[in-house]
Amino acid sequence: MVKVSLLKLQFVSLIFSAILFTLGFWLLTNRTNKPLGFNIPYNHAGSSQGSHPIDQLILKADAEWRSLLAKEAKSFNAAADQYRRRRGRHPPPGFKEWFEFAQSNNAIIVEDFFDQIYDDLNPFWGLQPSEIRRQARSLTPRIAVRNHKATAVTETEALGLDSWLSLVQSIERYLPDLDLPFNLMDESRIVVPSETMAEYIKKERASRQERRDKSPAEFITEYTAITDEDKFEQFEPRFLGTNDGQFWDMARVGCPPDSPSRKSHSINPDFVLPVAMDNFLQHSQNGYVHNWTQSKDICWRPEMQALHGTFIEPISISTTHELFPLFGGSKLSVNNEILIPPATYWAKGKQYSGGSDHSGEWESKKDSLIWRGIASGGRNRVNNWTGFHRHRLLAMLNGTSVTAAEQNNSHFVNFILPSYDYYHLASGRDGRLPEFVEEHVDVGFIHLVCDPCAPGQPCNHDLTDPHCSYTEPYFSLVPKMSGKQYDYKYLPDVDGNSVSGRYDGHLLSTSLPIKATIYNEWHDSRLVPWAHFVPMDSTFLDIYGIMEYFIGYAGAGHDHVARRIALSGKLWAEKVLRPEDMQIYVYRLLLEYARICDDRREMLGDTEDVLWVMRM
Repeated sequence: MVKVSLLKLQFVSLIFSAILFTLGFWLLTNRTNKPLGFNIPYNHAGSSQGSHPIDQLILKADAEWRSLLAKEAKSFNAAADQYRRRRGRHPPPGFKEWFEFAQSNNAIIVEDFFDQIYDDLNPFWGLQPSEIRRQARSLTPRIAVRNHKATAVTETEALGLDSWLSLVQSIERYLPDLDLPFNLMDESRIVVPSETMAEYIKKERASRQERRDKSPAEFITEYTAITDEDKFEQFEPRFLGTNDGQFWDMARVGCPPDSPSRKSHSINPDFVLPVAMDNFLQHSQNGYVHNWTQSKDICWRPEMQALHGTFIEPISISTTHELFPLFGGSKLSVNNEILIPPATYWAKGKQYSGGSDHSGEWESKKDSLIWRGIASGGRNRVNNWTGFHRHRLLAMLNGTSVTAAEQNNSHFVNFILPSYDYYHLASGRDGRLPEFVEEHVDVGFIHLVCDPCAPGQPCNHDLTDPHCSYTEPYFSLVPKMSGKQYDYKYLPDVDGNSVSGRYDGHLLSTSLPIKATIYNEWHDSRLVPWAHFVPMDSTFLDIYGIMEYFIGYAGAGHDHVARRIALSGKLWAEKVLRPEDMQIYVYRLLLEYARICDDRREMLGDTEDVLWVMRM
């Protein structure tokens, strides 16, 4: 991948480090916006004698998965009972028909699978139903459902809406009248301040208490039809853009006031600071992810403002602090969009899935890690690319770069090597990490997607040109591989401009997905880290340890464990991530959404099973 000589790389790296040190010193002595919590030392406490931290994580994951399976509801009464216990209210009208639809499609029904719906919708109990309807009807592009027919409402071409329309149309006969605005941008757009969200959630909890005071016989099961002739005042949310400051500052208002990201200072984006990768990861166990949810939560990750393109310079910024209904395929932990399966998953595009041939035998695959993609993740420029996540991953997976880092006090231009002792890296302790990486890695960019224009200046460069003057000394272009990636055992998957579209394809393959992300998706509560995929931190400090654990170094690895997770993940994905499961999720989501939009929402509920018991 790297084309320049090692000596030249060392020289460039030393010069770059000197510049960074000078800038960092100037910033620290002249500004007060140095982020806090970046240089907390590692906790070097070792794991129990004779075991690897990943052993323990896999054991815990297996127990968690078994516990999840034990919760399956196999009857309507069981499903309704689980709903009331977990949600604190009666199911929405149509719940019985939804359950029958799920059963007829051989679905595994576990109430936990739908937690994301309530994380997304509960705040809307803090708004008046008429206001939610006004907001939704004011926005385009949207999907409108009337009399069980779904149609698209757009003012301009809405790329991606067709796939979502197809998904909604596949269940339209079951749906009440609805208006569903969609976010077609890569970036998520709504961040309601944490203090405001707390007030909305307080109102939602109060509404549950009111439900407990009502008799089951008082509830009704008919949604109110929407009358399009009704006049209403147009809703126009105020969106912040690139001239309104850093996206990080817009995003972190969604964090609790006492969270690390709210309490820390922001980095000035006009300067490149030393890479912030040497902090202790609170969501890890001896360096390996044990709390997947927290690892993705930017409120706990102030260092991500310097380590992820989303926050360094996103492709676009269109962010609001107002709550209104907006459906989208992914979001950050602080965002308030309503999640729905991404359009690419429903469309099953070959660009992301690699096609249908994922069934190669594990034993016939190459004992290596493979990644191909473009240098996306934001608008990388000559002054900021060293913080971008995809560039960091590929540099860390290049033997020449690792050698240069080892010879420069563990620092390369855009990454810092992890502690070999802390991560149990025998190859690192033996001075063989570069060779180990070269032997077991095949990664590369197919397009460098750079932005040579100065910030704020017109940009007329040729976007079809895959080359980039300031990153090409470090990254050579490589050809696409498409379905050939499934000839390899290990498939890392990281964010692009937002969430990666290839994750479902990896899960459905017989290879092992290694997933790093700061984004949430609809299916997160269905997948158990270390049981169905390997979680990786978005610093990628754990990538070498993950490779060494499974592939092995100077002795046997854990190939049989990798195979088991890969095949378990595939079999599980084939049960809970099918197109039918997307329909079931969206069907349930839209029943709940219809209820919060209804003026009679406090009285809407499916109580048939309770009334039947009362009559006995």
